Amino acid sequence: MSDVSLSIGIDLGTTHTALATACVAPPEDRDPKSSAVDSAIRSAVDPSVDSSAASVSIFQVPQLVAPGEVEALSLLPSFLYVPHAQELRPVDTQLHRADTQLHRVDTQLHRADEDVAAEELRIAGVLARELGAKTPSRLVSSAKSWLCHSGVDRRAPLLPLDAPEDVRRVSPLDASVHYLRHIASAWSEAHPELPLSEQEVVITVPASFDPAARDLTADAARLAGLTKVTLLEEPQAALYSWLEQSQGAWRDQIQVGDVILVVDVGGGTTDLSLIAALENEGRLELHRVAVGDHILLGGDNMDLTLAHVVGAKVEQQRGRPLDPWQMRAVAHACRAAKESLLAQEEVESVPVVVPSRGSKLIGTSLRTELTWREVQDVILAGFFPPCEVSEKPHTRPRGALTQLGLPYAQDAAITRHLAAFLSRQVAAADSLRQTEQAESAAFLHPTAVLFNGGVFRSPVLRSRILEVLAGWVKQDGGAPPRVLEGADLEHAVARGAAYYGFVRRGGGVRIRGGTARAYYVGVERAMPAVPGMQPSIQALCVAPFGMEEGTTADAPEAEFGLVVGEPVHFRFFSSSVRREDASGTLLDWWSPDEVVELGEIAATLPVSGYRPGEVVPVRLRATATEVGTLRLEAIPQDSSGDMQDAWNVELEVRQQNYER
Repeated sequence: MSDVSLSIGIDLGTTHTALATACVAPPEDRDPKSSAVDSAIRSAVDPSVDSSAASVSIFQVPQLVAPGEVEALSLLPSFLYVPHAQELRPVDTQLHRADTQLHRVDTQLHRADEDVAAEELRIAGVLARELGAKTPSRLVSSAKSWLCHSGVDRRAPLLPLDAPEDVRRVSPLDASVHYLRHIASAWSEAHPELPLSEQEVVITVPASFDPAARDLTADAARLAGLTKVTLLEEPQAALYSWLEQSQGAWRDQIQVGDVILVVDVGGGTTDLSLIAALENEGRLELHRVAVGDHILLGGDNMDLTLAHVVGAKVEQQRGRPLDPWQMRAVAHACRAAKESLLAQEEVESVPVVVPSRGSKLIGTSLRTELTWREVQDVILAGFFPPCEVSEKPHTRPRGALTQLGLPYAQDAAITRHLAAFLSRQVAAADSLRQTEQAESAAFLHPTAVLFNGGVFRSPVLRSRILEVLAGWVKQDGGAPPRVLEGADLEHAVARGAAYYGFVRRGGGVRIRGGTARAYYVGVERAMPAVPGMQPSIQALCVAPFGMEEGTTADAPEAEFGLVVGEPVHFRFFSSSVRREDASGTLLDWWSPDEVVELGEIAATLPVSGYRPGEVVPVRLRATATEVGTLRLEAIPQDSSGDMQDAWNVELEVRQQNYER
């Protein structure tokens, strides 16, 4: 039997995907004749790390970086490109002998009943991003953001939105499957004796993902052939990575009563979480106490802002405006220039060249530079401006008609989103009795900050967040927060996910939390018919805040009626601030800041021996699944309680989302 165990962590990010491994090798009673599997596991991790704990390392993912050129990199850009039939030769797209799994999406995967044409070539990674900068209409990006967009059918072929007719579009789910297949095939190619389909895999999701988006992520993993999957919130993964890299010294930086603010600003999203350090029977425990909303705001927004600055300089040079195609190219060039400037503080400027429509560049007329000062001023002023903690993100009146697209944040100021998040969570201090929070505090005071995301490679941006937080806390009578040093800003999420596999086996320290929100189902009031008026809705709490995955909550013995045999719709709601609502709490009224409505589920429940349209008396039971979805069971009152007698409705977006 192997004396080494392996866990895999995958950061399925908006702009990058990464895989990390955690090798757990107990030092005692080691068999000197290690198996071939043990050797393969050890070769997958950094041998310089002490193997008596969890040795974590990043897997180098082979990918096309130019036509015909393959390179193994620690990050796989989460971009999918559909080249024109004559754009690339077959030899230009070959990766290795597992090639077909790495760059082709099985278009019959979800539509086996359709006559689907032959597969189109699709490329993921660096080359996809580079080619897509020149031809954006053939590039799939931000699939992860689309995966949580409840306003669209996330299983339908939507992307790229502006694709020409000769491009077969893919769904957000298909794109996610493709990235996972690419990285799984690359791993299995490097370690054929350890196929990823047989390993325990932890995939990260934003803390703000609702159960439907979590379920879609789990579906993508299953469709990619991963059978042993657990989901983990990204801010928790970032903290797990910090704990692992501290090599036990984290206890010197965290004390009982600390409230850790995780600020994660990636390429497409901003994710905020609060994790408290509490004492339980003499032991220090970490508890996730709050998560923010899903905010589509990140490095991509900054690139676009810088593109307008650079574009204005180019337009002034040439005397006429750039066309939309050129502006997209400028945004791509600004992304690379921004990353270069943030990574090398001693560099004062980086050249930016805008290609013309032809095969050549238009000399110096389309050549300029992006300076460090411009990056600093534009990003600080636009995305990290000083503000009061009482401020809320700005909103503007919306047009009656809008293009189909992602629900981007209207306010680019990350500091205002942070202020709103901390202000909403002030009530959480009541449940954190060991933390030092004044009763008159206007917001929940963090005592420590952990940064994550490539944006925070810049010390200037980290300093601005700390400066703003310190100002808020000082005005509120508290002490400024400190920084948890030593974070891996680009690979932390993947590393932490791999380390979490070690924690699940009893090693390290576990972050506890359960569901980050309370969940409710809408109950229609019984009322006489009134012309022009719909029956009002009550919200019944079926899963309280902090409900642990794998546990079940029964609503009290209240009787509800379930309509079977005809089309009905279920309305679900959630709240990140109502912490005291127990299962069975019935809300007659709520404010928009307290409770938000989730995606509606339409279904026709099977009659199962009842008459179509009959209202069956039922009692309700909710289960928080291991992957973070919510399953609601409606059990007939005349039933013994066997699950086979219940109607199950999962808070997800499957075409068939009910069963009996």
